[in-house]
Amino acid sequence: MIVSVTKASEIIRAGGLVAIPTETVYGLAADASNALAVQKTFNVKGRPADNPLIVHISSLNQVSDFASEFPDFAQKLAAEFWPGPLTIVLKKKNSVLDLVTAGLDTVALRMPNHPLALHLISMSGPVTAPSANRSGLPSPTRPAHVTDDFGPDFPVLDGGECTIGIESTVIDLSTENPVILRPGRISTEEISQRLSVAVDHTDETLSDLKKSPGTRYTHYKPRADVQWLPSGSEITLHQDELYIFHSGTHQTNSNNVIDFAGDFDALGRAIYDLYRTADRRNYTNIYIEPLPNPSDHPMIPPLLNRIQKSVSQ
Repeated sequence: MIVSVTKASEIIRAGGLVAIPTETVYGLAADASNALAVQKTFNVKGRPADNPLIVHISSLNQVSDFASEFPDFAQKLAAEFWPGPLTIVLKKKNSVLDLVTAGLDTVALRMPNHPLALHLISMSGPVTAPSANRSGLPSPTRPAHVTDDFGPDFPVLDGGECTIGIESTVIDLSTENPVILRPGRISTEEISQRLSVAVDHTDETLSDLKKSPGTRYTHYKPRADVQWLPSGSEITLHQDELYIFHSGTHQTNSNNVIDFAGDFDALGRAIYDLYRTADRRNYTNIYIEPLPNPSDHPMIPPLLNRIQKSVSQ
């Protein structure tokens, strides 16, 4: 059910949920100060309660409502990359709901780069907004994806197709050394250059991963089996399988073969939609050409992360 910004704001302020567009993926928005509304998010998604939520804001003035401190590193990154696909983890204020932070002493904040989302948040106040899908499934990048998961009566603020299509970079600035907890479109190199310091990546210890959503549980996984194509092997195409290439060397005159010809931003925008398309067509397998060196393009590290999490073990 497509709703206006005004109606979406009314629903959120009344304690309801609305799927909202961002530049990354559609989010399931709830009033970040309303415990009952936030609990609905976990119930509707089937999301584990120990998986923290990202609070979406529309103004830098709202940071102080959630974070007990806003260190220089965080201010520099916010000035450079907000609004945008960067989530910053900071020490939280005691007033922040434990449901939002999964009981941690940190809170994750982001200012999305989408005019409808910013307009809505300015009307309704800050919202928690995990991806608007059933937990574990591919994230939604179009309104139809939300409807597929939650039904035709679920309220959706229609902002069209997401322009990035991959979840935000998450950086932990709650400790002395900046650490990337989840890769996204904003690269480690861009962040390191802005801060003029080396930026670490999480070693995937449990204590680090607890601070960021999208790192500890099964995510991004379609029903079809996802596999990397074996390098150098001859490929036999089957009609009940989807083939995703990027090297620009494959014929795409079939509706189950697509080649992005080096456009990794386009692949990022499309990957979850392709997963969902494969399931809608009842494909049994999705084969993906191995990605090149992560340093070749800033979208490669997040794509590698998301695809690897969806690969059938």
